Amino acid sequence: MPEAKLKVILLRYTPDPEETVAMAAKLCYSPSDIESLKEKIETKDQKAFVEKLVKMGHMSPIEHPSFTFAIEGISRACSHQLVRHRLASYSQQSQRYVSEHRGQNTEHRTQTFDYIVPPSIAQDKEAKKIFENFMVDAQKAYDILIEKLNNKGVSGESANQDARFVLPNAAETKIMVTMNARELLHFFRQRCCERAQWEIRQMAEEMLKLVKKVAPTIFHKAGPGCLHAPCPEGEYSCGKIEEVRKKYGVKKSKGDG
Repeated sequence: MPEAKLKVILLRYTPDPEETVAMAAKLCYSPSDIESLKEKIETKDQKAFVEKLVKMGHMSPIEHPSFTFAIEGISRACSHQLVRHRLASYSQQSQRYVSEHRGQNTEHRTQTFDYIVPPSIAQDKEAKKIFENFMVDAQKAYDILIEKLNNKGVSGESANQDARFVLPNAAETKIMVTMNARELLHFFRQRCCERAQWEIRQMAEEMLKLVKKVAPTIFHKAGPGCLHAPCPEGEYSCGKIEEVRKKYGVKKSKGDG
């Protein structure tokens, strides 16, 4: 059964991202020429300085490093949420140019397009069967529509673009995403939250693990909004702040909610 699994790869990122942040910040206040400033930054550890910037909330220098991810094994439902983050660049696999047609003999076909099964459904045998049967029916409808359109002389992307209307939100997609570090910090604050939808939360957590390896100072305190302050969700809080902080290895601060 073609259940897709989440895969996140950090394809590219700004070399020496934390030095880039330091350069951007110090350029604002230094009378030195760029070459001298660059040399000073490269010969000194910038960890303490970058930590100070983040703590002060001086975030514009954090916008200069960028990170590009390749992501597969997510649903169209997940990607619809992802692209709401507008300060980013996206390239997504097209359902118009990439056909999901499985050919003839659709009546007894059980092989379908790749799709994502929510855990709550996967854990219930009856619910999972209903879900899988719907995926098979969606595939059959797609194949029949493609073949009928082909018989009328409509083929390729012209047929795909109309037949895809029967494909569900569960259909798997692949996407490339580029965000700067400041937007990633915002993204993690929103999407690592326990109240975020489970699928985009899993994806965000994988992305966070990857950027922490290459820019540990920038992303040292990254994660849901409740890690270092009271829960920003207020009355809509998940009520699991201690569990969340434990998960991220953060001790509760005095005065925190």
